[in-house]
Amino acid sequence: MDLLADVSNPQNFEPQSQISHLALDIGGSLIKLVYFWRNNDRGRDDDEQRSHNESVGVSDSDTGQPVLEGRLHFAKFETSKINDFLEFIHCKKLCLGGFRDCTAPSSDKIFIKATGGGAYKFADLFKEKLGITLDKEDEMDCLVTGANFLLKVDGDGKFERVSGTNLGGGTFWGLGRLLTKDENFDGLLELSHQGNNRVVDMLVGDIYGGTGYGKIGLSATTIASSFGKVISDDKELEDYKPEDISRSLLRMISNNIGQISYLNALRFGLKRIFFAGFFIQGHAYTMDTISVAVHFWSKGEAKAMFLRHEGFLGALGAFMSYENQSLDGLMVHKILQRFPISASSAGNKISCSLNSDPNGNESIECTVRGT
Repeated sequence: MDLLADVSNPQNFEPQSQISHLALDIGGSLIKLVYFWRNNDRGRDDDEQRSHNESVGVSDSDTGQPVLEGRLHFAKFETSKINDFLEFIHCKKLCLGGFRDCTAPSSDKIFIKATGGGAYKFADLFKEKLGITLDKEDEMDCLVTGANFLLKVDGDGKFERVSGTNLGGGTFWGLGRLLTKDENFDGLLELSHQGNNRVVDMLVGDIYGGTGYGKIGLSATTIASSFGKVISDDKELEDYKPEDISRSLLRMISNNIGQISYLNALRFGLKRIFFAGFFIQGHAYTMDTISVAVHFWSKGEAKAMFLRHEGFLGALGAFMSYENQSLDGLMVHKILQRFPISASSAGNKISCSLNSDPNGNESIECTVRGT
């Protein structure tokens, strides 16, 4: 499908003229996007608009630039379905959320901020399908910038990558798919919510006859070996339920992430550890398991912290990197409820309403100074 046909005709974009500042974070498992949707405030007169701006603590006179109101929208797609994602951008006309570089050989060239490995891997595909050039931003820079925005931290922008692990959301998704045959990440999370990891995990109590090992602080319910019961139970492999397997897998990865994170925090004398990424995505059991792991290994001295919109830090950081757009004046006023993405997948086709406001999975009500 040639998605370039409508891009050259600005008249086709009129319904979506309120979209600005689209940014992408293209990872190995998921594509995350953030875009700003300006409110249609034509119904307000100047006095009413000025009064509203003052009520939320912003003023045109602060910078001499107009104050725009709107929402930051967040959405995600599986990276394996990137063609569906490109059709979504096309039918929502989100390509308007980029910028035109007047110094480029062709002044009608559209640039969109992007980060993550996929910004390099799929750069040619974006050019071919949408006529979009991905303006690549450093992945770590974007993560830090996005976290600072959500935390409202003002600093000198210095950071250091001190460690890493190959355990994470991709591990959970991949192993979960192999072990349960459920191909959907959200489906695996739902399975874990229904399961009981004690059916497959060997606990300290299983080894010590129902009691713990109090001398070293291990309770009877502490996991001694993830999936350890599978090798000792007199069961056939097909007797183990996908729900229990998913629960055990989630606990195994979450516990390891919590321990690795604390050990790194210990090196630098840190007491608060912020966790982000789509492996978490507001899932209560995941956050609880990580919190328990940090509390256990730190003997209660360290604390696990979690962010709203935690999976979008990279995309949000890329969004903040737009130059000359006064995005340093971006102010959050209200975190809104989760929305279903306003596109439906039917086979290999994406359908969406061009007349409705594009809603991602979540949104933040905000203002931004600029044009």
